[in-house]
Amino acid sequence: MSDSALWAGFPLRDGDVVISTPPKCGTSWMQMLCALLILDSPDLPRPLTELSPWLDAVSHDLATTVATLENQQHRRFIKTHTPLDGLPFDERVTYLCQGRDPRDVAMSFDAASANINPAIRLAEAARAGVDPRQVPPPPADPLERFWQWADGEFVNDPTSPGVTLVNLVHHVRTFWDRRDEPGVVLFHYNDLLTDLPGQLRRLATVLAIDLSDRRIEELAAAATFERMRERADELAPGVSANLWRSNREFFHSGTSGQWRSLLSPSDVRRYEERLAELAPPALAEWLRSGWLGSGMAMGEHGTRVDDRARQPAESIVEHRNPTRR
Repeated sequence: MSDSALWAGFPLRDGDVVISTPPKCGTSWMQMLCALLILDSPDLPRPLTELSPWLDAVSHDLATTVATLENQQHRRFIKTHTPLDGLPFDERVTYLCQGRDPRDVAMSFDAASANINPAIRLAEAARAGVDPRQVPPPPADPLERFWQWADGEFVNDPTSPGVTLVNLVHHVRTFWDRRDEPGVVLFHYNDLLTDLPGQLRRLATVLAIDLSDRRIEELAAAATFERMRERADELAPGVSANLWRSNREFFHSGTSGQWRSLLSPSDVRRYEERLAELAPPALAEWLRSGWLGSGMAMGEHGTRVDDRARQPAESIVEHRNPTRR
């Protein structure tokens, strides 16, 4: 669905924001938070996907997307599902990634796949030069679909139903391994669920946007799951292309822990063993819990202390890069 080569030659600007997330990790949520801060309004002048286009989507006309971005007068915030190692890196740009418990990603992806308009699925297969009859249907058993996703290898194949756990961990790790660099910032879905105003304040700090606490609270109220679902026709991706059977169903649940209804204790142990093959322990813990749930401290630009207990809270220093705007 995307091609990182489409970034080649794209002129980045000082202050650009690139939102690079694995699918189903809250991409639209992070786009909305950026829109609220940058425009300082809960009322968007255009659909979210027009304000924050997916630059390297192969189903979009690149020239049109680039023209849209070049004509924007506000600070640009650009969507991609390309990991950090596939993007042009510019020190003037802020690169945002959002993670999520991979088990919830699998559940959300499963629901999204069932919601895709069948005509769009056929069109995507034709664009990729794939005979839809050669694409095997997903297993009927949801647990079998989960293990197909969790045990699958790295996917770069147009006949695949979607990315696997390997892809997700790789994507997040390209940010995790550079998380102490200015301009490389990690957010987590669970943290937004736990403290949306606090995470919006953190994002405002990252983007050097100065707003009062009262204004942060007002803007955060426009980004709750319920409010975004009410505005699905405006905020869901792909609405102009009739991507979904139901735009509201794109915002399917907005919760964490959905996997508990599917996975038994033995399944959880098997999954944890699989995750341990792909991610170092600190990253695996962060993927499960985020910054707030894991007890890791986060600085303005993604810096952290891996174990808050190693030092008293007053000694944890948040790093600021005074040259960033």
